[in-house]
Amino acid sequence: MKTPYYVIDEALLGRNLELLASVRSRAGVKILLAQKAFSCYATYPLVAKHLDGTTASGVYEARLAAEEMPGRENHVFNPAFTVSELREVLKYSDHIVLNSLPQLALARRVCRGKASLGLRVNPGYSEIEHDIYNPCAPGSRLGVPREFLKADDLRGVEGLHFHTMCEQGADVLARTLEVFEAKFGEFLPQMKWVNFGGGHHITRKGYDVKLLVKTLKDFRRRHPNLEVYLEPGEAIALNAGTLVTTVREIVDYGMPIAILDASAECHMPDVIEMPYRPPLRGSGQPGEKKYTYRLGGPTCLAGDVIGDYSFARQLKVGDELVFEDMAIYTMVKNNTFNGMPLPSIALRTRLGSVKVLKRFGYDDFKSRL
Repeated sequence: MKTPYYVIDEALLGRNLELLASVRSRAGVKILLAQKAFSCYATYPLVAKHLDGTTASGVYEARLAAEEMPGRENHVFNPAFTVSELREVLKYSDHIVLNSLPQLALARRVCRGKASLGLRVNPGYSEIEHDIYNPCAPGSRLGVPREFLKADDLRGVEGLHFHTMCEQGADVLARTLEVFEAKFGEFLPQMKWVNFGGGHHITRKGYDVKLLVKTLKDFRRRHPNLEVYLEPGEAIALNAGTLVTTVREIVDYGMPIAILDASAECHMPDVIEMPYRPPLRGSGQPGEKKYTYRLGGPTCLAGDVIGDYSFARQLKVGDELVFEDMAIYTMVKNNTFNGMPLPSIALRTRLGSVKVLKRFGYDDFKSRL
């Protein structure tokens, strides 16, 4: 295949799903795929064998799940639905989570019992360091804080939803639940379900799965009337995909710089947003190995830099480099800035063969403009 291209590894994806299915079974909870992180629908039949359904962030994701994972639960949340959007998601979704009391009032009028309504709440507690990913940062638009909520506001509400985590462990969830129950526990007896959101890094090496299962089982014992949902995104496809790229040019203006045919700005935007340094197969930290290079993309953006990496040998034009952990927040976020081609998408099956799922061309660039 012509680089750049993403490769999703079915065996690694399956390994993650098996672990999540084990948590689901042992803890007696339901786990949903958060499509905002990973929505390669060619893998949805595999996901459906292990999980309970999906979550969506709007009409298009909700429709995608309904079409590609039929018969499974389909939850949707958006900070501000319009009337027409609510009517549309009703065609696809069985659970609709609202972000504010005015949105809840609108949903009562539009939905009229055709979906289970939930309200997103803001516990005011989070251990996320970067405010861009912190739903509980001061001035957050996401979720209703406790001081703005009265018991009679929850008429018709069947579930509460909170999302306060990002790439974090079971210990963070345990501490968050203490705050959530202290602030919103009085409302739980009247609910049918509760959703603990995403950010649970369950499939990460070293994650305390035993503590997670214990935390979930303890919560369910305290609230036996509640169905409990988790909606991890990253954990489902963590370390289950790569981005293959080629060195186009090498320049040296004070340090060696390799210009690739893959762009941080276009193809791995979390590198610039977080910041995030993606793992690169066969490389080391700067100075760790004999030759250190700065790896950059081919766009005009001065900051289109992936990072500094070291190698045991000198790079040369035409070398292929393989970035790891490229299934999540890449395909769902990539763009065609500067007219950059979108990387193709391929699937490596459990048998080792590679199947091309999608190739992109000029029409994909032009149709967006």
